[in-house]
Amino acid sequence: MGLVGGGPGAFIGPVHAMAAQLDGRIDLVAGAFSRDPARNAEAAQGYGVAPDRAYASVEAMVAAEAAREDGIDFLTVATPNAHHLPAARAAIESGIAVMSDKPMTATLEEAREIVALLADKPVPFGLTYTYSGYPLVREMRARIAAGAIGKVHKLVVEYNQGWLAGAAEGQQAEWRMDPKRAGLGGCIADIGVHAFQLAEFVSGHRVSRINADLGSVVDGRVLDDDCQMFLRFDNGARGLLMASQVMTGEGNDLALRIYGETGAFRWSQENPNRFEWLKGDGGMEVVRAADPTLGPVALRGTRLPGGHPEGLLESLANLYGEFAMTLRGEPGSLVPDANEGLRGMALIERAVAASREQSGWVDFIV
Repeated sequence: MGLVGGGPGAFIGPVHAMAAQLDGRIDLVAGAFSRDPARNAEAAQGYGVAPDRAYASVEAMVAAEAAREDGIDFLTVATPNAHHLPAARAAIESGIAVMSDKPMTATLEEAREIVALLADKPVPFGLTYTYSGYPLVREMRARIAAGAIGKVHKLVVEYNQGWLAGAAEGQQAEWRMDPKRAGLGGCIADIGVHAFQLAEFVSGHRVSRINADLGSVVDGRVLDDDCQMFLRFDNGARGLLMASQVMTGEGNDLALRIYGETGAFRWSQENPNRFEWLKGDGGMEVVRAADPTLGPVALRGTRLPGGHPEGLLESLANLYGEFAMTLRGEPGSLVPDANEGLRGMALIERAVAASREQSGWVDFIV
């Protein structure tokens, strides 16, 4: 694995590094961690990367690594959104696989460019929609596909944070509110796409229409920090998506409720090792992580006996483990791909435009 980003003070880069190496299937051996030479060297030392494999740029890294017999097998992109396309392009054109943080790019047009590049030079491409790696998220997906709650007719997904309720201070906050680095969307791009992808991933249905309301609660912000939208799915189901980073006091409250004809599932990321199965007769069953009745995909992503909490690192590690399977030619990966990334970018662009123009209901066409 080679890593782009993740220099001193970064949040998500070190998380990727820890998760990728959790199961001993992947080694971080190279990186372009920072444009600043001193910070780049500092990061390399912290990650245990040899000094001669800490590169000044992603272009230098992929050129050098592609020429090595022991060069990297894939590149992880963990930078602000504006740098996703250049890094992915450099890797793809060198025949190196890509694992990218979300959203896939800064704009929809850039996302289309990546899809076109992959059509011309096919290499494995994955997106770290981290929450799709949770074992019980996958179990809900499998049970819905098997008809456990009947036809899905209502879906509610919420992603509530409060860390931007005040001034955007510090490296992590500032770039997310900067259109030059984040792209068209603020909250919708940072966490709204997570909620959107989770809804489609678990339900098995695609959004076909949206009615979006995005805005900035904190004065002076150009990008949205609060959003909500009604959804209509391809099977006729109705949905509601709410994502906000100004809900004072909230941590990382991603929650999903899916209602079908005969039952419903409720799951929360802040308590991810269980979900509730509501029955049509008024009863309720609690499904727990590591339960032997879980399906093979959920059990494959579970490392510890029941009652021992597993969380975000393990969920992301499941995606990395499956990406390694793909690189080895093994089937069974559920890692989100470039097409899901394209849908996420389309959501950002369509929602921002529809909200600004107060369009009401609009068709969601990718």
